[in-house]
Amino acid sequence: MISIANQIELRHLNYFKVLAEELHYRKASEILFISQSALSQQIKQLEQILKTSLFDRTNKRVALTDAGVLFYSDVVQVINKVDAAVTRLKLWKDGNTGQIGIGFVASAMESILPGLIKRFHKDCPNIKFQLDELNNREQIIALQNESIDLGFMRSNYVAPELQIKCVFKETFSLVLPNSHPLTKETFKHVGQLKDEPFILFPNDQSHLYYQQIINICADQGFTPKIAHRSIHAPTIFRLVENGMGLSIIPTSLATGGNPNIKFIELTNVPQQTELYAVWKKGNNNPALPYLLEMLDDKLK
Repeated sequence: MISIANQIELRHLNYFKVLAEELHYRKASEILFISQSALSQQIKQLEQILKTSLFDRTNKRVALTDAGVLFYSDVVQVINKVDAAVTRLKLWKDGNTGQIGIGFVASAMESILPGLIKRFHKDCPNIKFQLDELNNREQIIALQNESIDLGFMRSNYVAPELQIKCVFKETFSLVLPNSHPLTKETFKHVGQLKDEPFILFPNDQSHLYYQQIINICADQGFTPKIAHRSIHAPTIFRLVENGMGLSIIPTSLATGGNPNIKFIELTNVPQQTELYAVWKKGNNNPALPYLLEMLDDKLK
């Protein structure tokens, strides 16, 4: 008797994944370079094999069923595994030994990550890096889907299947327009800015990071007036530069290069922001243990 798994081909999974992400037959068929009717036929064939509906279809919309949502998360992992296997084989044929995927928030590239990558590359020159700048939520999803092996984020709220370790701690800094009357010499505490608009990192992207900034302000008896939200330092700097508000960022991001903004390090507050390394338990990438060991050495 032929099992269901033996009846499913990789193309079925790939077609399903693209349609699940696009939820539109025409767009999905264009990405896959097949006709809409061919895509529809392949999806129906997959549903017949599984004996369950993966999509709810009407004239106006396509949506995943509960079964489709469940199936999608597993399909993504299967496709990522196949892609990784093909990549590793190609690297082996080319005389290399593997690759490792790393996700990171921008401040990690301004602090711990460059030195770690440089040292690892020196010791393991045949292991290639795939580097992706991702926010905290995107990193968690990528780690769960195994599309990256290691993440560097500012959130310590992770799923049970993920391992986490604090790897870097630093102060916060104010970001102000260069024309702002407050200077390092006249700055005493953030309470001096209680009436000004703030540009902050969204709460839903990192509760810990956001709450620390709220606490910095609360310690001076006020709640910041949030005018704008952004997760990208260049966007924050541009908004500050144009008088749209001020911000509080990790000090590692407080680098020169923009003459229209200035930074004041908050050395007189108890709050400090932490950067965490996160990886999935049971990750079988042979390069990951070497990198984690090197990370441990760097922390000693």
